[in-house]
Amino acid sequence: MDFRTRLAELQHQHDALLSRPNRIDVRWSNGLFDRYVYPVLTAAHTPLFWRYDFNPDTNPYLMERLAVNAAFNVGAMDLDGKIILMVRVEGADRKSFFAVAQSENPVEGFRFWDYPVVMPETDNPDTNVYDMRLTRHEDGWIYGVFCTERKDPNAAPGDLSSAVAQGGIARTKDLLTWERLPDLKTPSPQQRNVVLHPEFVDGKYAFYTRPQDSFIEAGSGGGIGWGLCEDITNAVIEQESIIDERAYHTIKEAKNGAGAPPIRTEMGWLHIAHGVRNTAAGLRYVLYAFLCDLAEPWRVVARPGGYLLAPEYDERIGDVSNVTFCNGAVAREDGSLYIYYGASDTRTHVAATSVERMLDYVLNTPEDAGRSYACVQQRIALIRSNFAEGARSDASLD
Repeated sequence: MDFRTRLAELQHQHDALLSRPNRIDVRWSNGLFDRYVYPVLTAAHTPLFWRYDFNPDTNPYLMERLAVNAAFNVGAMDLDGKIILMVRVEGADRKSFFAVAQSENPVEGFRFWDYPVVMPETDNPDTNVYDMRLTRHEDGWIYGVFCTERKDPNAAPGDLSSAVAQGGIARTKDLLTWERLPDLKTPSPQQRNVVLHPEFVDGKYAFYTRPQDSFIEAGSGGGIGWGLCEDITNAVIEQESIIDERAYHTIKEAKNGAGAPPIRTEMGWLHIAHGVRNTAAGLRYVLYAFLCDLAEPWRVVARPGGYLLAPEYDERIGDVSNVTFCNGAVAREDGSLYIYYGASDTRTHVAATSVERMLDYVLNTPEDAGRSYACVQQRIALIRSNFAEGARSDASLD
């Protein structure tokens, strides 16, 4: 195939992918949300001109020169009626960078802006940046809070995997030009999954944190933290308190972390977080939800047991399998709610629900009972209630 023919075919395939309609996945229905058949973003959605050199003299075989490996773990917001996704794009070189994709339709048609985000560096340059949360703060700025990763300066000679993670902070008015602020400072050795609360609390900036002892292990880190700082241009949290604890033999036994910035509802601040447990096949990441008090956003008032969403079908397959991860959700004025989640560190999916349904879920789903015996009692109570409503045992069906 000659250069021009191959280029035309590549463009035809890419256009077909970007314009492909999405549809509800009928294999899944739990009354709470709808999953969709196709991911809303993959590596293949990135522009061809990001990946290919279109000059036949310098690239006669029309090869990918700068390949893209994955597009996942997106921040999200509604901006002028469009859904904006701040995408973690990972190149074939393993370096992640941020890029904006937008669509007028929350479940399909996402297209990347022409250029990736140029994120300024600090005096201590990042090796890698990823998983940005977008918060429209009441101070008038849009903040991007993300993980910044650098090689551990105290690593032993020859140890090329030890790293230090901290909470990077940047702000913008237009998502085009970014002002990089100093990284968040906390009492914890490392920070991951830091989220900025959208409102002042007692006149201060409030953060949800995830203290941990090392780059991978939470160690003594007790769960999702909470802390206040006076000045976000030099953000220092003097004291962290844990508001949502890790717990033995639960979906958040190994780690848990804040996900999308909390959503203000009439009943409280709605959180969509992630929990991690260890299995014989490795770590399993799922999403869960909880509700915090409106006036005291550090106080959890509803904590449904179990997971909200776990990887299903092909979502379980990818670079880091058996993972769902959310750092972006959009609540629209009509009450609809779209949860964008990364699947196995490879692609981005969406689950569609409503704020009303999510509030029903968090307020009326029982908490984790903690022990097998107590969980059985919960289920027996549900069964008896259903029998009282006229339900029949499957064993009694003809």
